[in-house]
This record gives sequence, structure tokens and C-alpha cells, in this order.
Amino acid sequence: MQADNDPPPTTDASVENTEIPFMPDDDTTDPWEELAAEAAKWKEISLRTAAEIDNLRKRTAREREEAIRYSNQRLLEEILPVIDNFEMGMQAASQETSSMIYIGMDMVRRQLSEFLSSQGVEEIPTSGHFDPNLHDAVAEEECAAGEDGRILRVIRRGFKLRDRLLRPASVVVSKMPQASEGGAV
Repeated sequence: MQADNDPPPTTDASVENTEIPFMPDDDTTDPWEELAAEAAKWKEISLRTAAEIDNLRKRTAREREEAIRYSNQRLLEEILPVIDNFEMGMQAASQETSSMIYIGMDMVRRQLSEFLSSQGVEEIPTSGHFDPNLHDAVAEEECAAGEDGRILRVIRRGFKLRDRLLRPASVVVSKMPQASEGGAV
């Protein structure tokens, strides 16, 4: 006889039949639907990743093109004071326009001008109204025959490299004369 504490003897049939039958719950979904949802999720992730890679490629190409386009900006910024000094020398030499020094300096001035324009450098226009994005007002002068904010004189020329500002133009700007304060008490 068998003791109460001993487990019942196992037979080969009970070992082979140990699979638990699948009992679908009411709130479980079809496995195919789960697989389709998983596939849609990964498809969405792959599309987003592909779009990000494409955007990165475009941004990198744009940044590379911009770096090439503005690669000589620093050199041009450093040469502007040299051009300013050269212009002062031209003014001094202009008193004798027939001298060989003036003729030679004028040739160099033309070459510098051609070089700057070939690099995409343009002089900032200094006629008309003051623009704080392009001009640097170094002084104001009263001007009765004008209006506020008109450029009177250029102290130092300004330049742009394509659409970037290399150096603002230093200008003197007009202002309306102030009324005398002696009449009001």
C-alpha cells in the first residue's frame, strides 16, 4: 500500500501530456494583429530614422557649402584695415596725380577692388538713411536743412561678404537742431 505522504507514481502518459491547453482570455488580441502592430511600429521607426538621416545629409551638405563659401571671411576681415591705410595713402598721393607713385598706387587700388569683388565683397552703401544693421553711428551733427537719421559723412567704409556683414560703415548722422531752452520758463 501507499503512504499518504508519498506522491502517486508517474506514468509515461502523464509525462507526455504536460502541455497546458491555450485558454484565450476575453481581453487578448489575435497574435496576427499583435505582429501587424509590431511591424507597423518598426516601420514607423525606420521611416523616421530614414528621414532624420536624410535631413542630416542635407544639413551637412548645406553647412559644408556655407563653410566653403565663407572660408576666406577671416582673411578679408584682417585685410580691411590694410585697405583703409592704403586709401589714406591714395588721398595723400592724389595731390600729384601725374606722379609715378600715384599712378602705381591707382593700379594697385584697381587690382584690390577687382580682387574684393571677385571674392564676393561689396561696399555698404552710405547714402540715404542710417541703418543700424549696416552702419555704425560714431557721431551726430545738427543739420537744419535735413531730417534726423540721414548720413552726412563716412568715417570708415563698411563691407559685406555676400549676405554677411564683414564690417559696418562708420558714419556721422544728422539730427534736428534742438529748440533753444531760454524761451520757456
